[in-house]
Amino acid sequence: MNGNAFRLIRLALWALVGAALLATLWFQVLSPRLNQEITAEIGIGDYKLETTDGSSFTAASLKGEPSAVFFGFTHCPDVCPTTLGDISIWQEDLAKDNATLRVFFISVDPERDTAQTLGDYVSWAPGVVGVTGTRAEVDKALKAFKIYARKVPGENGDYSMDHTAYVMLFDANGRFDQVITYQELPEKVLPKLRKLMNL
Repeated sequence: MNGNAFRLIRLALWALVGAALLATLWFQVLSPRLNQEITAEIGIGDYKLETTDGSSFTAASLKGEPSAVFFGFTHCPDVCPTTLGDISIWQEDLAKDNATLRVFFISVDPERDTAQTLGDYVSWAPGVVGVTGTRAEVDKALKAFKIYARKVPGENGDYSMDHTAYVMLFDANGRFDQVITYQELPEKVLPKLRKLMNL
């Protein structure tokens, strides 16, 4: 092997070592830090919405006690009623510890979901407060919570809404904690809630 070939091999090995070090730096230092910065911003914004109990819902509303936030709409055929049913089951289990989780159901369809309509829709689910507002304010909230929502045209001028289907948990300081995925098993959900609520 001549000297040039040996130098090329040595350079290639050092390049591999450098790439490995950069990958380690990314996965162990930079990526977690970026994720923390992104999640720290969730829920922060200048939106001002209306709740079904007559109060305003802003970023400050997330502070004071642990809470869950779920985006949906009253014409939702399956995901939203299923999630409200799951929330009711969680509340029954938490009631055994004399606790109730505060839940905000934010409409992605404010054109149809007035406060009264939304109030009727969530009234059967314990601890759930409906949240709606103008299209502009809802759009601000969607951006603040990093939620996907899109109108899907139907027949005869009707429409549905595609939207993010998980429940977001926030601690008593209003900081994002984690998500509960759609139809996540209760045996996985309840430990998350008990830890969040210090039960």
